[in-house]
Amino acid sequence: MPFVPLPFVVALLLFILLWVVARRQDGAAPNLPFLGLILLSALQSVLTGLRWGYGIPQVGYIAPVSAAIMPSLLYAGVSRLVRTPDRQWPALLGIHAIPAVVIIALMILWRESIDVALIAIDFIYATSTLWLLRSGADGLRLAPFDGAVPAYHAILLVAATLCLSGLVDMLVSFELASGQGARAAMVIGIANLFLLVLVGMAAAAASRSHVPPNAPEPAEISSPADAGEDAATIAGIAEVLREKKLYRDPDLNLNRLARRAGIPARQISSAINRTTGKNVSQYVNEYRIAEACRLLTETDQPVTEIMLAAGFQTKSNFNREFRRVTDMTPLAWREKNAPSLANAIPG
Repeated sequence: MPFVPLPFVVALLLFILLWVVARRQDGAAPNLPFLGLILLSALQSVLTGLRWGYGIPQVGYIAPVSAAIMPSLLYAGVSRLVRTPDRQWPALLGIHAIPAVVIIALMILWRESIDVALIAIDFIYATSTLWLLRSGADGLRLAPFDGAVPAYHAILLVAATLCLSGLVDMLVSFELASGQGARAAMVIGIANLFLLVLVGMAAAAASRSHVPPNAPEPAEISSPADAGEDAATIAGIAEVLREKKLYRDPDLNLNRLARRAGIPARQISSAINRTTGKNVSQYVNEYRIAEACRLLTETDQPVTEIMLAAGFQTKSNFNREFRRVTDMTPLAWREKNAPSLANAIPG
């Protein structure tokens, strides 16, 4: 029976994952850095299998370069959900290619320092990604509220796994330096499993959270001075959500809400955080759940149609948020036929 290294199995799963994410049919533009991350991760798994499964050392000239590009792709993908780029794509490509250029230069001039450089790149980009998300899920200002929270959690896990990848590289370097190359091969095989987790989470962020067409520019940063301004901000947001039914827009995000309400995005986020203890995504989704509760009680529409009418796009997010707000499933709510919806609407 032919030997099939584990990294080849991982690569196959990644190619399947790439195909699933790329063929998404919701009309949204794909997050190309995330797709590139999946593709490059599959390539990295193939190279690992060739090196440690079949003993082909020549791949060692390619693997460090692709490994250096992966963290920058993660950062670029997250950046697309955080802010509108202020540079054209050639400039962005040049910036994110710097790690690969550094590794190529080291391969020519100082090969012994490549491992240290890769570890540094992993930690630098992981830290930079966490800095982009320092304000929590509200930091994903261009991501629709429907999937902002799960995308935020997925990205945090990706960044943590990236740090873990750096630690694994450190362990492998130590093993090779101590002459324990066989153990290093085992460690790299295990590291591929973590790589699959990293890419899976990146794919989840790419497939469930996207930048809507014509995304507005980031609003000016402002901060309310006291509780009175917080209350006025909340009242303004409640007005556009209730009167204009803005929550029904499946592509609604923080920047779009700020533009419609005429209130800076940072001011909205700060006011809702301080007043309710929730992020903006949770706050808006409560309006959607209130609408879903009304439709479940007053109509016989299927749950899927109600989910879409309320502004949700995925069943998993709808069911998760419905349980968070009502402590029951949509079907259980319909069976109970609750007479009052007042408690479901945020104040």
